[in-house]
Amino acid sequence: MQKYSQTKAMLAITSASLRAISRSPSAIVFSIFFPLIFILVFGFIGGGGSPSYQLVLDAKSDTLNPIFDSLKAFSNVNFVSYTNEEELRSDLIKGRITGILKIDKSVFANSEPSYLVQFNSTTSSSDKIATFLPFLENIISKIDNVVYPGKPSVAQILPPQIEQIRQYRTIDFILPGQLGFSLLSSGIFGVAFLFFSLRQQLVLKRFFATPIKRGYIILGEGLSRVIFQMATAVIIIAIGYFVFNFTLVHGWLTFLEIMILCFIALLVFMGFGFIISGLAKHESSIPPLANIITLPQFLLAGTFFSIDAFPLWLQPISRALPLTYFNDAMRKISFEGAHLSDCWPQIAILVGWGIVAYAVAIKVFKWE
Repeated sequence: MQKYSQTKAMLAITSASLRAISRSPSAIVFSIFFPLIFILVFGFIGGGGSPSYQLVLDAKSDTLNPIFDSLKAFSNVNFVSYTNEEELRSDLIKGRITGILKIDKSVFANSEPSYLVQFNSTTSSSDKIATFLPFLENIISKIDNVVYPGKPSVAQILPPQIEQIRQYRTIDFILPGQLGFSLLSSGIFGVAFLFFSLRQQLVLKRFFATPIKRGYIILGEGLSRVIFQMATAVIIIAIGYFVFNFTLVHGWLTFLEIMILCFIALLVFMGFGFIISGLAKHESSIPPLANIITLPQFLLAGTFFSIDAFPLWLQPISRALPLTYFNDAMRKISFEGAHLSDCWPQIAILVGWGIVAYAVAIKVFKWE
């Protein structure tokens, strides 16, 4: 008699479950179409309306001059300050600030022009630079006409210093967040509904009548979810890369590291799905329980906006969420060129969340 193969039985469960998932409209919508809608919206988003300029005034600048006063009077000009040079550098690279402005008193003997204006930025802000420099020239021209009529210009704009770097596009921020939310939704909603349904319909109980072991049942069902969601991750990244020029710094190496990160994150998020499937007493109670976990992360984990834009009292809550660490690691790997080994703090916190989730899941999980 041929020995019963636990592996073959597990793969059969995986195959059947994978077919069931692929035929589920909700799985397709939440895993692929829902994230893609946001990616398409932000990918095609235009730069309509009046441009706004986020500027940093060089610490050595003279602030008692009409140029600085005039710039401050415009509602679309905002001067921001930084105490951390690394943070300033990061925001310059990502195009979050238009550039650094330096206004010095002239050293010319005749004091004409009275001021020298130097502007430094990066190619990440090239679209803003194209409108800001004419805007600045126009301001100086108006000052000349009103305050210094008949005299040489009050200021000379020196050739701008623009550093050539990779352009940080909106898609480079949005896609990691949407991919993370796709993994989170699939891991929680998919697993919770799947195992609750299997338990309610006594499918798990029927499995016990076969020689297959419990662990292989979970592995088979879990493996189908992993295969499906990893395939959706490939689709999302491919559309982002080929349609919207999503940045993969090191090409295939970056892609492979992203897939490993997605695999780790998905396993963690599935732990929360197991918790909900164990706690839920009715199928209708699954969405509220799942939303308690997913909705705060969708809104607060840096999915659409940088956590730094949130109020200070809210930022510690945002930094406690597991999706935040996936998003951070994903953006570091895809755009900044970091490797998995460089993202060990984010991965360690993700794994820590996973350990807690599975410890709770073991306590509350029910087979019947």
